[in-house]
Amino acid sequence: MRYTKEIFEILSKGGFITRNSISQQRSHYYDTIEDNFQEYYDYYYGIGFVLESGNGYYYFSRTESRVELADKVQRLAMWIDRVDFLKTFNSTFGPGFFFRKSNILEKFSSDIELKEKARTLYTDVKTNQEKIEKLVGDLERLGFVEIENELDGTYKVTDAFHYIEEFIDCLTIYETEES
Repeated sequence: MRYTKEIFEILSKGGFITRNSISQQRSHYYDTIEDNFQEYYDYYYGIGFVLESGNGYYYFSRTESRVELADKVQRLAMWIDRVDFLKTFNSTFGPGFFFRKSNILEKFSSDIELKEKARTLYTDVKTNQEKIEKLVGDLERLGFVEIENELDGTYKVTDAFHYIEEFIDCLTIYETEES
């Protein structure tokens, strides 16, 4: 098996290895895992990590206690508003989509619903530009987007974005009646 160290360094930090990565190296890692999944699964399982596959991506998971799982769900819940915001910006926002921060900022001038949804994003920052900077920074840090062209600031949404979409689809919100 090759690249076990490199793959571990990416996945152990909560990253993703995606099929449609801008990085040829990461795409190569994806193909390598795809061709030898069971070997990689067994290797990482032996050191306490579970190699999981999604729709065009790989990531690590671990068995977690109820408290850890509840904390994780709480952290991921904030992504509901973020994904809703991104889908309001463009309903086709998803893997393979290209965008610039400036595109989102331009849409603020003509979309009242987008402005309204931006209010709930990152309440610790004031301007829409700061909110977009922080949002894209989080998307990039988690591997949901990659910079495609640094000159014009074009980003590409990776297949890892499916992870957050699938997570949100799995959530069921129960209404409780108050007596």
